[in-house]
Amino acid sequence: MGTFLRQLWPFIAPHRGRLIAGALSGLLYGLGSALLLLAVKLVLEAIFPTEGAQDLAQSLGKLPALIREPLMSAMESLRNRVDSQSLPWVIASVPLAMILRGSGAYLSLYCMTWVGAATIHDLRARLFEHLERLSLDYFTTARTGDLQSRLMNDTQAIQQCIAQGFSTIAREPATVIGILIFLFSMQTRLTLVALVVFPLVVVPVVVYGRKVRRSWKAAQTHTAELSDLMQESFSGIRVVKAFNLEAMMTDRFRATSRRITAQFMRFVRGSEIPGPVIETFGAIGVSLMLFYVMRLPAGQRPSSGDFTSFVLSMFSLYQPIKNLSRLWSQLEQGRAAGERIFPILQTVSSVVEPAQPRRLKAQGAPVVFEDVRFRYGDRPVVDGFSLSIPAGSLVALVGESGSGKTTVANLLLRFHDPESGRIRIGGADLREVGSSDLRDQIAVVGQDTMLFNDTIRANIRMGRPGASDGEIEAAARAAYAEGFILEKPMGYDTPVGERGNSLSGGQRQRIAIARALLRNAPILILDEATSALDAESERAVQAALETLMAGRTTLCIAHRLSTIQRADLIVAMESGRIIEQGTHSELLSRGGLYARLHALQSGGS
Repeated sequence: MGTFLRQLWPFIAPHRGRLIAGALSGLLYGLGSALLLLAVKLVLEAIFPTEGAQDLAQSLGKLPALIREPLMSAMESLRNRVDSQSLPWVIASVPLAMILRGSGAYLSLYCMTWVGAATIHDLRARLFEHLERLSLDYFTTARTGDLQSRLMNDTQAIQQCIAQGFSTIAREPATVIGILIFLFSMQTRLTLVALVVFPLVVVPVVVYGRKVRRSWKAAQTHTAELSDLMQESFSGIRVVKAFNLEAMMTDRFRATSRRITAQFMRFVRGSEIPGPVIETFGAIGVSLMLFYVMRLPAGQRPSSGDFTSFVLSMFSLYQPIKNLSRLWSQLEQGRAAGERIFPILQTVSSVVEPAQPRRLKAQGAPVVFEDVRFRYGDRPVVDGFSLSIPAGSLVALVGESGSGKTTVANLLLRFHDPESGRIRIGGADLREVGSSDLRDQIAVVGQDTMLFNDTIRANIRMGRPGASDGEIEAAARAAYAEGFILEKPMGYDTPVGERGNSLSGGQRQRIAIARALLRNAPILILDEATSALDAESERAVQAALETLMAGRTTLCIAHRLSTIQRADLIVAMESGRIIEQGTHSELLSRGGLYARLHALQSGGS
């Protein structure tokens, strides 16, 4: 638990002012509770003065004289001041005590809730920022649903832990201490007898607290699985319907949901069982106290008024103790959530940013790969790759799927760092350059065009945030996209839908090209940008690509070889290695890998 609180403190610390205010409000609540009990006691003693004096003497009679005499004097002085004239004021202090108690409870909960909400805002923002900055290899194994569950559900659990748990810490201990002081001042021996069983309360609280933590972690794991299942089902709805998989997906959903329900009920049992156990132990303590009173001689028994006040005060002790038992469950729940969140923040990116990054000037600079090697796990993907791309030239990478073409592009973007060898742009090793500086000078158009659920204008503007509307429209015209954009009812302000689903494949590609044109980067990466298009869309997109490639150093990953025949250099790859390179005519004349790939595509057309 200490580790969890230490990890959480940096996010709480900026809001410690309200945390302190919440703690002080909790003390105000405890003070109001103690004043309420004292006011009731003074009223009863004013009504039954003789019995009150006898009870006070019996209660304090066993104490040493050094302690007994000042307490007797203070209590007698206080009681003597409660006469017929001051009694109405004492009675009026009852609602005043309730006001203090209610105000303290409200302010404590409000301040702690504010601290919880602000802390979780900071934690979520920090977690999201950290995830965004992790290298690409992290996301090849991470599950989207699991990350969403940690960002939303687990942080929500920590928020409840702070808001409710910290409020309980601030409020209930002060209440318990105040009531105990009051009980001991009334009947020391009876209080000790009634509380003899209370240490046993700790046992179920600790035992079931562990169950709460395990159940919460399991429930959140299953929730992440459910989120993954929904995402796959909704995004792949065409496949689900085409293969009549609705029943299978529903069965998987139900099975996962049942596991969540089972773990949630275990969580409820672990959270709620300590409450009845505490009440049972409390009842046993009261019963022991009653048996003790029965065995006292008649002259030593407390008066009916004082005994009634004592019993009511004893029962008022149960609720704050029950709240403290739930506190442990809340802290264990927050701890379980923290065990899923903080390891992400401790994950280190495999792409290390240089301490003093070198300034990159990619305009007019060649791109050079020098004996680059890279592997995914134990599988080599790029093996001894060496290539020089002159500034302003078009170099195409071709080869079968899995030959390493896209990995070369990812290494140039520094999504990964090579295990050995180096990549240089204008003499600067990419490891010496800041990633953001590097990617500012590279534009990418891929096969699977990613558009965000926003307007056409906003999606183009992502190429260069801060660009004017005129620059956006000029980029769209250059990408041959303005024609279909202006046909939309809302023009550039037309929402594109999730992943751009309201647009055709060719339209999405031209929006992506407009985005790349707006970026105006000196280096361009085309990753099979036309492979998924029909012939008509390909012609429109290819015209836009010609505009985009003009004057830029372009690395083109090609699936359709017909689109790269005019490339300055064609590089044929196999198993991460360069098998041959040359122009289109040179490679055809050699009759090697490129010629075979070209023949396969020509024969199938």
